[in-house]
Amino acid sequence: MNNFFTKIKNLTLNFGPQHPAAHGVLRLVVNLDGEIVAKCDPHIGLLHRGTEKLMESKTYMQGLPYMDRLDYVSMMAQEHCYSLAVEKLLGIKIPIRAKIIRVLFLEITRILNHLLALTCHALDVGAMTPFFWGFEEREKLMEFYERCSGARFHANYIRPGGVANDLPLDLIEDISIFINNFYLRINEIQEILSNNRIWVQRLMEVGTIKLEDAINYGFSGVMVRGSGLLWDLRIIEAYDNYNLFTFDVPVGRAGDSYDRYLIRLEEMRQSLNIMTQAIKFLKYFNDIDSYNYCINNNKLTPPNRGLMKNFMESLINHFKLYTEGISINQEEVYNVVEAPKGEFGIYLLSSNSNTPYRCRIKAPGFLHLQGLNFLSKGAYLADLVTIIGTLDLVFGEIDR
Repeated sequence: MNNFFTKIKNLTLNFGPQHPAAHGVLRLVVNLDGEIVAKCDPHIGLLHRGTEKLMESKTYMQGLPYMDRLDYVSMMAQEHCYSLAVEKLLGIKIPIRAKIIRVLFLEITRILNHLLALTCHALDVGAMTPFFWGFEEREKLMEFYERCSGARFHANYIRPGGVANDLPLDLIEDISIFINNFYLRINEIQEILSNNRIWVQRLMEVGTIKLEDAINYGFSGVMVRGSGLLWDLRIIEAYDNYNLFTFDVPVGRAGDSYDRYLIRLEEMRQSLNIMTQAIKFLKYFNDIDSYNYCINNNKLTPPNRGLMKNFMESLINHFKLYTEGISINQEEVYNVVEAPKGEFGIYLLSSNSNTPYRCRIKAPGFLHLQGLNFLSKGAYLADLVTIIGTLDLVFGEIDR
């Protein structure tokens, strides 16, 4: 009688980069034991543009638009971090009204990010309705972007020294209307998802991260708060007068995908709360000084258009600012902010010239992607889609 030996070999397949659930140009080489993920190896490099090296050949002002193109659903958050880093190098303080305008649009940006993260995650799992609801609201927020900066996505609005333009007429009133209506839309999304049997089964106890692992892997933002750590740089660093605002920081218990979903929902509510307070502050400061949206130094910020028509010095300052730029003595600075995806950082090293000698970017998604192998090991292939969605990955910042 012959003995027959069966050789069992795990299946290796490519997940992406064209997969609709890959959230960008992500390629995963997945080893499968049946339907169970044995190993998941992320491959990046399909979007690489060398942003950090490009910025080292640009003036500080010319480097700012590169920030919009990193995490292209959290545009102003990156502009803000870069602007704060340049302001630290220069040792300048901006007017409080400019800080409040920044906070208002930073929280609009947080809602923009979480709406896309949450509704695309729901679409990956099979729920289509929240996607349409969420993108209808994102259009309204994009309109606010456009009214203040002229652009829907790449705003180039938050700049060293303040913001590019003052708020247009009636914008505050329209944002107030949005705030009142959006509370209802968050409730609708929560009502359709939170107790849905399929949604709960697909998210609960999937992609669970212990707090120790989250810290060791360098996770931040929702990824570490979902595991139970109260860590928010808006409170710890208190940059741009966030200490004036009262808000809660939601924290999870189980550390699974469902906890992170609930946190993103609650963070949108807290953003609305911060926006309401910012509007009250703006109305107060508008009565004191309606034009104090940037520092009054024409060697660092562009002069008023009216001044350029009447004063030759203002025209010269404008020309030198946009051609020669700002020259900064040899200093180094590292600045971090609580971006919607987590801790976003900018390192700048100046060299007595108008361009940075070194620029380095710390992207939260890059660290979160490193945890994909241990998060997905032992999970079903279908759960891998859920885990990618809850990581909230955008490859502009990861593969920079």
